[in-house]
Amino acid sequence: MAEVKHILGISGGKDSAALSIYMSEKFPSLDVEYYTSDTGRELDETYALIDRLESKLGKRIFKLDAVDLTNIADGSAFDHFLNMYGGYLPSSTSRWCTKKLKLDPFESYIGDTPTISYVGIRGDEDRDGYISKKQSVQSIFPFRRNIWSEDVNKLVLSNKLKDNFLSKLNKIGGNIQFEAVAKNDISLTFILKQKLNALLDIDTILYNKVVFELLKETDYPVGKLDYFPLVENDENLIREDIFAILENSGVGIPAYYKPMEYHVEINGEIKTGAYSRSRSGCFFCFYQQKIEWVWLFETHHELYLQAMEYEKAGYSWMDSETLEELAKPERIAGIKKEHYLRMNRNNQNKSWQDQIMEAEGEGCASCFI
Repeated sequence: MAEVKHILGISGGKDSAALSIYMSEKFPSLDVEYYTSDTGRELDETYALIDRLESKLGKRIFKLDAVDLTNIADGSAFDHFLNMYGGYLPSSTSRWCTKKLKLDPFESYIGDTPTISYVGIRGDEDRDGYISKKQSVQSIFPFRRNIWSEDVNKLVLSNKLKDNFLSKLNKIGGNIQFEAVAKNDISLTFILKQKLNALLDIDTILYNKVVFELLKETDYPVGKLDYFPLVENDENLIREDIFAILENSGVGIPAYYKPMEYHVEINGEIKTGAYSRSRSGCFFCFYQQKIEWVWLFETHHELYLQAMEYEKAGYSWMDSETLEELAKPERIAGIKKEHYLRMNRNNQNKSWQDQIMEAEGEGCASCFI
C-alpha cells in the first residue's frame, strides 16, 4: 500500500472536535494525525477544548505555527503579519489572516505526501469548505451521506466515464434500480446533483464502492489505498448529533457556545435574553455578529479592550462602527434589544443551538468547521 497521510484539523469549534472523536472511535484502524493552527489570538476556551481532546484521543494535537515566534518580537503570529501589512486589519474582503495563519501553515505541514484530509462539515450543511489546491490532498466528509468532494462526484458521474462506472458496478454487483439510474446521462433535464442524490438514495454504500474502484485509476490519495473503511459509511450526522458526540464523550462543547443571560429593557419591561459566541477563531474575528461583540465586551472585557487597541491605526473590525462606539451603554442596550426581538419574533423562541446555526452561516470555513 502506498504511503498516504490521514489528517484532521481541529479549529476549536464543535464540528471538528466532534469529528476527531467520531473518527477515533469508529475508524480506529486509521492512523489520523490531528493538528491545529494557532494564531496566538484564540480564546482560552479554545485552548482548554484542545487539551480535553488530547486527553480523550490519547494523541497529541500538533500545533502549526505560522511563524517561528522565537525569532520575532511581535508577540503573536497575528501581530507579526499585521505589522507586515502595515496595520491593515483583515476583513471579509481581505482575509489575509486566513491565508497567512491557517492555509499556508496547512499547505506547508502536509508537503507533497498523498494526504486525506477529514473535514467536519455536517449532513445539514450545503458546502464543501476549503479544498486544497494541491492535487496530492483529498478532502473527505465523514459526517455527510456524500463523503466525496464536488470534484470527485463530477468526475465519476461524468458522461465520459459512464461506461467505466457501469463496468465497476457490474464487477461489484448492484441492484437493478441503481444500475438504471447510473445509465442515464447528465443533461439539462437530469443534472449531476439529481443523479448523485438518486444514487445515494438507493444505496449510498454501493455508490461509495464504485467511486473507490474508479479512484484507483486516478491520482487521488484515496485511490492509493488497498482498503478505505469510510466506503462502508452511510451515516448523515446533523447539528444535534454533533452536540451529542461531544457531551457523551465527556469532552463537552466549547465553553464559549454555552448561552449566558443578559437583561434589556423593552417598552418599560426588563426582558431576559441569552447570548454566546457562534464560532471558534480569533477573539476579534470580523465575522462576529454585533451581539457577539457585546458578549466579548461583557464576558472577556480585557480581550475586548485588546481588540479595540488594534483599531488605533485608523482601521476598524466593522464597517459600520468602531469598538469604542459599540461599547457605549446605549449602543449595547440597542444591540441587545434588536437581538432579543429577532430571537423572539413571532414567538419563535429560538434555542441557543438554533442561534449558533443561524450565525455560523457565513465566515471562514477553514477557521470554524
